[in-house]
Amino acid sequence: MTTSSLPATMRVIEFTGLGLDAIRAVEQPVPAPGPGEILIRVKAVSLNYRDLAITQGKYRPDVQFPYIPASDAAGEVVAVGQGVTRFRVGDRAVPTYIQGWHDGMPTAQQRREQSLGVPLPGVLRDYVAVPAEDAVHTPESLTDAEASTLPIAAVTAWYALMDGGIKAGDWVLIEGTGGVAIFALQFAKIMGARVVVLSSSNDKLARAEKLGADVGINYREIPDWSQAVRDATGGHGVDIVVETGGATLPMAVAATAFGGYIGLVGFVAGMEATVKIPTLIGPMIRIGSIAVGPRAAFEAANRAIEAHGLKPVIDRTFGFGEVREAFDLMQKGGHFGKIVITL
Repeated sequence: MTTSSLPATMRVIEFTGLGLDAIRAVEQPVPAPGPGEILIRVKAVSLNYRDLAITQGKYRPDVQFPYIPASDAAGEVVAVGQGVTRFRVGDRAVPTYIQGWHDGMPTAQQRREQSLGVPLPGVLRDYVAVPAEDAVHTPESLTDAEASTLPIAAVTAWYALMDGGIKAGDWVLIEGTGGVAIFALQFAKIMGARVVVLSSSNDKLARAEKLGADVGINYREIPDWSQAVRDATGGHGVDIVVETGGATLPMAVAATAFGGYIGLVGFVAGMEATVKIPTLIGPMIRIGSIAVGPRAAFEAANRAIEAHGLKPVIDRTFGFGEVREAFDLMQKGGHFGKIVITL
């Protein structure tokens, strides 16, 4: 094992039960990387809705307490295990969300058991050891805080657009202005697509338009937003939907063009939706279930980020002692882009 100088212990955030009152900071031994592993000194962690949903008992009810939250981090390689050639000490690295998923479809076991931040221990700690094959090199153009936003949000957005077969001139519908949504907006624009963004905030819509959104629709002011989307696209409808809401699926279907695609990526509006089958079969709409994406998709997204100078949008950055405040902001839902915690 090749190492730099390491302390004996590290800071760790744990949840001892459900709810934000169950957050605690503890000390644990710094792990040693085994054969084929790298040890990353975590510099920044970003939160996802998944992290909040776990604390609320809405997602992964099989969680075992205490657990270390969060799946998305970036930092510096400070030690490498035997046989590692993919990274060297001093490299910057970002772990993948589903460990072991490198390309194609994951196995059922990988999807069920290999996600960081439940069921695997999360990354809200000073050091994390992962297989070298389950991390990617940090884009040189990004800071660690920016890179920490990539593993779920950027890869999900990229994979959904790729799965939908995006091409220049397509209309893309993006629901909301959270992490996945903003990355989807940014990626869609560099691919030459036209983008409709939904939000309940006119201020957020204005910010989205500055990032390139062609149309902004306030769904509180226009509850029948599916018709508004069709009107904005000249009656065509959208070719791709990045469906982050879940419960909003019927409206998304109504807004989708003939032969269009809906990438079902989240459930921030609810976990249940009722869709009439003929509304899918008649217009031949495809629905894809997106569970982030493999390492190959992560690396492809990173190449696009570097080639186009894309910068992740960070709403607010918190310190290690402000984890509760970071989760509070996620719970209130007032953020635009990503929430980051620096260590």
